Amino acid sequence: MRSVADQSHKNIEHLVIDGQSKDSTIAVVEAHRHSHLILSSEPDKGIYDAMNKGLSRATGEVIGFLNSDDFYVDATVLDKVAAAFEDESVEACFADLVYVTPDKSRVARYWKSKPFSRGDFARGWCPAHPTFYIRKSALDRLGMFDLSFKLAADVEFMMRYLESGAIKSVYIPHVFVRMRLGGATNQSWSNVWKQNREIFVALKKNSVPFSPLVFWVQKIFSRACQYASARFFKAADSLGHGHASEKA
Repeated sequence: MRSVADQSHKNIEHLVIDGQSKDSTIAVVEAHRHSHLILSSEPDKGIYDAMNKGLSRATGEVIGFLNSDDFYVDATVLDKVAAAFEDESVEACFADLVYVTPDKSRVARYWKSKPFSRGDFARGWCPAHPTFYIRKSALDRLGMFDLSFKLAADVEFMMRYLESGAIKSVYIPHVFVRMRLGGATNQSWSNVWKQNREIFVALKKNSVPFSPLVFWVQKIFSRACQYASARFFKAADSLGHGHASEKA
């Protein structure tokens, strides 16, 4: 919440969608409330149902998500997003993300993306969802999260927009978000397996031809590169190079 409030781009609407938490969530929100924040706390059917509530209530021209326990790397992220959408033909943008240890002391994985090409999802690629922003007009055409997907609704959502929707997207080569390790999908190998099975269903749903063998080989290679790249990120961080100079 502080990382949103600190953004230099102030023309924002910050919707906090809470599933009627019984812990101290609401107290924390109230303690860090800022002038652009709107709080909704009510029962929901899970994370993607909560995201759909956010999508349905958002009034801005461009929409993105920052999940619980994630934070922007610096105050310029939303300025970069706004600049990308100055081109009226652009309907989505995305960037890079790093996973950090729970105490934020170490970068464990560097999710470096690239410009989208048709067929990328069949090769095990997708953008980091917390860096993915869309125009409201594209949402009105292509729809919200499909709740039949329990672990891969975000992948199917981006696939629908980029692959079958064929919208114009822009890759911004900067780290936007730091995400702490321990998300729902990565909590167990069982969830990882279930998510990838759902991705195969999503590929079929969106009429994206794919080979399971190619998908797995490319995805495993990509994931290995992300872990290896964390070492580069830390080296650049220590030297103060580029966007890696912000401390995790």
